[in-house]
Amino acid sequence: MRTTLAAGAFILAIPMVVMAQEAAQVIPLWPNGAPGFEARRNEPELAKDYWVRNIHNPSITVFLPPKGKANGTAVLICPGGGHRELVFNAEGVEPARYLNSLGVTAFALKYRLGREAGSPYSVEKHPREDAQRAMRLIRSRATEWNIDTNRIGIMGFSAGGEVVSMVVYHPTAGDPTAADPIDRISCRPDFQIVIYPGPLDVPEVVPTNTPPAFFLAANDDLGPAGTITDLVQKYRLAGVPAEVHLFARGGHAFNMGNRSKLATIKGWPKRMADWMADNHLLEASPPDAGNLRR
Repeated sequence: MRTTLAAGAFILAIPMVVMAQEAAQVIPLWPNGAPGFEARRNEPELAKDYWVRNIHNPSITVFLPPKGKANGTAVLICPGGGHRELVFNAEGVEPARYLNSLGVTAFALKYRLGREAGSPYSVEKHPREDAQRAMRLIRSRATEWNIDTNRIGIMGFSAGGEVVSMVVYHPTAGDPTAADPIDRISCRPDFQIVIYPGPLDVPEVVPTNTPPAFFLAANDDLGPAGTITDLVQKYRLAGVPAEVHLFARGGHAFNMGNRSKLATIKGWPKRMADWMADNHLLEASPPDAGNLRR
């Protein structure tokens, strides 16, 4: 009897999993493919185990919070992977689901990979273009997704943290003469969440209009910890709010902390949630209610 019930439960679970996967809408950043690479947009991605590669049609995957829980805040998530691959499930889907549990609408970005073997892309150029376009696309459809246009942030892990830097320190207001209406919209994030970031694109001086930041890494992860400690002083000099968490141990790529045996690492997402709450990002807000408090 127990075997029969278990088998029945498994069979019932299958369509539930399929439905959950189908609920996550995938939207290409450009309808006809990335500019200059339109001919490659139909090349299939490669996905195995934890990674996704061969991304020629960059996109966002939409994760909506439960009905009645959405608070108007949104986050674009940039997974890591050294610009050779994307750790899409652990650093894209999992953080999106966690943010959904807080009432936040999340978007996992698949950006082009400049260090993948045979890649035609530049690390310094194409991930930035993809993330900027994703921010604009999200803003352009804010009403559809019930998003407050003044509470759209960006989050990145490892190499995805470098993509965050590319957007945060090089924001553009949009081109008012652009033929595509989406390109007329600002790509500036209203806040940033940066987890064990790489060093690429860290500025010598942090501009005073830089969005408030949440930084987190393990102190024994020397590169990211050094990147963060370097940035903290620059944020202090610029008068830009920044919260920093450097845990004594944890290494690199602990994702959302689920695989770690360390209580501090397992609990790190709660530190992020506390920061978001303190900055009024988890409060229900009507669209265009106002800028993030500083």
